[in-house]
Amino acid sequence: MENIYRTIYCGLIDDSLDGKEVKIAGWIENIRDHGGVIFVDVRDEYGVVQVVSNDDSIFDNLTKESSVTITGTVRKRSEDDYNSRIKTGKLEILVKTLEILGKSKHNLPFDIMTSKDVAEEVRLKYKYLDLRNEKVHNMVKFRSELLKFLRNKMDSLNFTEIQTPIITASSPEGARDFIIPSRKFKGKFYALPQAPQQFKQLLMCGGFDRYYQIAPCFRDEDTRADRALEFYQLDFEMSFVTEEDVYNIGEEVFYDTFVKFSNKEVSPRPFRRISYKEAMEKYGTDKPDLRNPLQIIDLSEVFVESEFKPFKGVTVKGIKVDDIATKSNSWFNEVVDYAKTIGMPGIGYISVLKDMAFKGPIDKFLTDDDKKVLIEKANLKENSVLFFIADRNISLASKNAGLIRTYLGEKLELIDKNKYEFCIINDFPMFEYKEEDKKYDFCHNPFSMPKGGIKAYDNPNLEEIEAYQFDFVCNGCEVASGAVRNHDLECLEKGFSIVGYDKEVVKERFGALYNAFQYGAPPHAGMAPGIERMIMLLKDETNLREVITFPTSASGEDKLMGSPSTLDEKQLREVHIKIR
Repeated sequence: MENIYRTIYCGLIDDSLDGKEVKIAGWIENIRDHGGVIFVDVRDEYGVVQVVSNDDSIFDNLTKESSVTITGTVRKRSEDDYNSRIKTGKLEILVKTLEILGKSKHNLPFDIMTSKDVAEEVRLKYKYLDLRNEKVHNMVKFRSELLKFLRNKMDSLNFTEIQTPIITASSPEGARDFIIPSRKFKGKFYALPQAPQQFKQLLMCGGFDRYYQIAPCFRDEDTRADRALEFYQLDFEMSFVTEEDVYNIGEEVFYDTFVKFSNKEVSPRPFRRISYKEAMEKYGTDKPDLRNPLQIIDLSEVFVESEFKPFKGVTVKGIKVDDIATKSNSWFNEVVDYAKTIGMPGIGYISVLKDMAFKGPIDKFLTDDDKKVLIEKANLKENSVLFFIADRNISLASKNAGLIRTYLGEKLELIDKNKYEFCIINDFPMFEYKEEDKKYDFCHNPFSMPKGGIKAYDNPNLEEIEAYQFDFVCNGCEVASGAVRNHDLECLEKGFSIVGYDKEVVKERFGALYNAFQYGAPPHAGMAPGIERMIMLLKDETNLREVITFPTSASGEDKLMGSPSTLDEKQLREVHIKIR
């Protein structure tokens, strides 16, 4: 007869079972010997219940984290012994029998209850134990609930769920591919998809109106707090639509998801639209945190003829902060020290005192006319402070100003942690110049349509060409990217030729799309919200690895499974590879 290990879950023991015999199964969380009376906490996925016995022999050889099955009678605890921290805290089980199903080693690598405080490398090596921690375990369950909600949402919007291949061809899409050597085709390689980009466009060519999937993506890039080797996105595409149609779907998905899974205030629809150019000018980044009220002002014109050499003829950005002129010297020194950590030589600033008198390290270099212009441009008033960020490189000046803006917003506690502020950054440049390669490359997505179609390429200034490309941003985090796709073959060829891929290369590297676009390709567009980044925001996590069930380490190693690993000579020969 098959063993019956339990009749009820530990966390579901309630008053209705008082006086009844039950059978539970779970893991031993705690063992406490109170002088002849043994108390044991047993945990399963639904909660914890206390079991008790006066017979020491029942618990012989019992170790924490062993899996057990227990029969016994449910009884109420005395009021003095209630445990309000668990939902079964008014009850306990008087043990009749106990069977150890899987014995655990006596010395655990770490305490399950506090595993989140343990070094990450150790947690990852023993991930199966880390997953028993309630917070870690619940993160996995939360992910499941989120994915279920997203699938239901996309189904309700008439999208068809379609899986696309994991084993495909290498494609130059902006990141390094993970490649797979072929055993059957000597010297040739498959690749894991960076995204289902080409497949979803081919689905549109195949007559599907609305496609989606929870898509795995693979990119052989250095990992960081918000980037992993393998991640998932809610990938979707629609045919015969405009950019605005995609915005509407994206806004509904994000708004409904964040309202459903958080008690924080969510910015109303429609989300604010900000051009890439405006974002860089006002916030110094294409993923601005709009909870931060500080904005960047361009002050370059003020210092064109300045006698202050560090500002003369260079890009000068300013950030005005009200009501902080009375801060201590040590407070301002901390700002200067931070500026040095991001590569700046320091940071200049002026404080506005009573009667609009100026004070600060660069006050003596400002003329009266300079001060009048600054008061007007920065809207200065008594007790304001104006910080200056300058550099000969326009991009670096903007980037540093953005970092200083964020630092000041956090230091002054200006950022409301109880809000989700969404925006859509659009009108990205089609191309950007790569100084290290001395050539132009795609700024965003190579398959995007330039604004104006092929006529856009009549503009000799490539950096002025804008594309139908956009990012959804929340609280300073890019949570989705999307675009109107370039379904015009001639236009696609022209775009790739600018970055160095001639027609024959395009035909070779993107053969499927190249051919499909010759058979009545529809206009199409889509986007891809990042699953992990959504969860990070919803659960206030700063590390992507905390929301992935089996992540690699910060260095990209899989401590649990031992990858990447070496292969034996036979395996290498089968795929025609010799290690150099």
